Amino acid sequence: MDNRAKSLAWHETLELHELIASNATCLFKLKKTIGSVTEPELKNLYKVSIQTIEGNLQELLPFISDIQGARDEEEDRQDYTGFYAGELLGTAKSSVKNYATAITETATPQLREVLTKQLMGAIRWHETIFNYMHKKGMYPAQDLKALLSNDVKNAKTAINLNY
Repeated sequence: MDNRAKSLAWHETLELHELIASNATCLFKLKKTIGSVTEPELKNLYKVSIQTIEGNLQELLPFISDIQGARDEEEDRQDYTGFYAGELLGTAKSSVKNYATAITETATPQLREVLTKQLMGAIRWHETIFNYMHKKGMYPAQDLKALLSNDVKNAKTAINLNY
């Protein structure tokens, strides 16, 4: 490994965290869902998606696994609570972004009022999920080394999950 990972800027590291966390959650969900997909062409799309995301994670992980303090922990984890909570957090985050975007496109005052109210609800929803994850140690937001270690662990768990 070259020294590129050791020289990442803070903002790059944080974007990398977001990409790895969201891709690991997506990969986990795809692998847990593919068994229920019966239509052959769609099942193939799932397989291609799984292979693509696994490849992406394997390319991204070296950028953080060599950062000082980011541990490459192998853990046989049967409790997938963190993935389920992460999926909820990602959904809530997307909801906040979608409402904010919709508000910028709204010309009708009554609709803007409803969307603003719902945006605030989405923000509270996101906060509730984040607080749960933080309290349970699933999202150590103030500890970058622990956050990155958690990302590595979750990504490897998702990659190694059989489907």
